[in-house]
Amino acid sequence: MKKNIGSMHATRDILAAEGFRIKKHLGQNFLVDLNFLDKIVAAAGITSATDVIEIGPGLGALTEKLLAKARRVLAYEIDAELLPILRENLPDRERFVLLHKDILDADIDHDIETHLPGANEVIVVANLPYYITTPILMRFLETSHRIQKIVIMVQAEVAQRIASKPDSKDYNALSVVINYRARTRILFGVPRTVFVPKPNVDSAVVELLVGDPPFGKPKDEPGFFALVHHCFAQRRKTLMNNLRQAYPAWSRAEIENLLTECQLNLDVRAEALDIPAFVRLADAVGRKA
Repeated sequence: MKKNIGSMHATRDILAAEGFRIKKHLGQNFLVDLNFLDKIVAAAGITSATDVIEIGPGLGALTEKLLAKARRVLAYEIDAELLPILRENLPDRERFVLLHKDILDADIDHDIETHLPGANEVIVVANLPYYITTPILMRFLETSHRIQKIVIMVQAEVAQRIASKPDSKDYNALSVVINYRARTRILFGVPRTVFVPKPNVDSAVVELLVGDPPFGKPKDEPGFFALVHHCFAQRRKTLMNNLRQAYPAWSRAEIENLLTECQLNLDVRAEALDIPAFVRLADAVGRKA
């Protein structure tokens, strides 16, 4: 086991020894501050009964600290060149499961059943690649029902969107899905100076406590998620115009009746709708479809 995988010097030494070239197109920025690594793990509240999912473990700095606390760690790594480095740095094959797989193609709950049998508490802890933060979060929140908590490091600007509420400039489809499935809070900021290579922006660690929707479930949950994406397809357009584009077979009068049924103004934009309004709208669309 290499010591202090997450330190600045150790990270540079490992990269040099392995002849590894950082791939910017995969969003590879390695956190190299041991204090921040400890802070993330402490914030996650991991116990010996916790199974952890990590996305993009990189060289294994965060993974090593997760393994010191958790029952098991299931990690998804898309870069084949990192696999032998991870297996060398983290040789505990019984408690560390490494999958060479794109998380966006994964059946997450199936992987939990297969690789984390008997799991009771499953949480996600990860430093997400900035360029695919939103799709990854959507993947977990829209397709998995086994995750209890998500603690992730994201771009600071994205953290604001994750925690945003209706009628704010940051409120979007991701905000709706998150507010539907989870309670969120920004835990702490992370400066760009503690990464190799240094990104152009600062980061923040966000906590999402996932559970049953407090506002009630729509009759067709996948249909609800699809509708939310339709409503924000073109943010500057009204809800009416986005729905007309999403359902071209419906007349303007039909969509007007739909909005009236849901007690929505005809010139309202999606950013003004709270979660109960989206649930009502999704149910109305489902009845009409």
